[in-house]
Amino acid sequence: METDRESNTSFSPGHTKVGWVGTGVMGSSMAGHLIDAGYSLTVFNRTKSKADSLVERGATYADTPADVAADADVIFTIVGYPEDVRGVYLSESGILEAAKSGATVVDMTTSDPSLATEIHEAAAKKQIASIDAPVSGGDVGAKNGMLSIMVGGEAQAVEKVMPLLECFGKTIVRQGGPGAGQHTKMVNQTLIATNMIGVCEALLYARKAGLDLETVLKSVSGGAAGSWSLSNLAPRIIAGDFAPGFYVEHFLKDMGIALAEARRMNLALPGLSLAEQLYRAVAAQGHARSGTQALELALAELSAVEWPVTKS
Repeated sequence: METDRESNTSFSPGHTKVGWVGTGVMGSSMAGHLIDAGYSLTVFNRTKSKADSLVERGATYADTPADVAADADVIFTIVGYPEDVRGVYLSESGILEAAKSGATVVDMTTSDPSLATEIHEAAAKKQIASIDAPVSGGDVGAKNGMLSIMVGGEAQAVEKVMPLLECFGKTIVRQGGPGAGQHTKMVNQTLIATNMIGVCEALLYARKAGLDLETVLKSVSGGAAGSWSLSNLAPRIIAGDFAPGFYVEHFLKDMGIALAEARRMNLALPGLSLAEQLYRAVAAQGHARSGTQALELALAELSAVEWPVTKS
């Protein structure tokens, strides 16, 4: 796609103006890495105070997503739900109305693949490149700049934005055209959903059997049963720490998208369906804003096992 800018020139500090919409648990850390790399940053968040730390580090605060986009070369978004993505991009006061021809937009929210395609088509009409790039790795990955980024979009646009993605991503793979990043994130969430059942049930078994949970982890985390969730979330569960690295309510949203796509493709995914129902129980028990490791609390309650909670 030819634009009034040099489309083959990568973004770089000192030359690229970056906009960022969404400074929550993950977005704040990700945007902070761009500041550390020397990029000029303009930010917006619905709760302004959540952007204060970035402003203190040199970012400029804008009053609306449109204001973020108006003078930016590339605009990142990481918000809550598909309806938030739609409003931020496609409303009359949204990013695509304000962004310049030749700009690039990168949505890092986990959202509907079909919406990513819709945004791409609307952006193309204004000569704006659109990329869907959801991430995995939670708050730890965001803080450490070690996220896995699943990218969908035109190859040239992805190549141009790669230096920015590398500021907070370790594994960055273009999966295909518009929507392919979101489809890959659904694969990721399906893997995590059933794995979390295994992690939580295993710890519950170990506790009921009278084993020392930290000692058990030493044996099982490095073998065939090892996983990211076991290494990163099991220690939090053992410590009674159910604070969010990724909210239960957002995981429910993700599983809902994956199940809807599965129905559209006439796929039966019983494991994912079970996980979604169990996480609905977690939310019903008052843990919608806890981390996904709070599944342990729901499973413990099913067996009348008391699990200590030190932080939620």
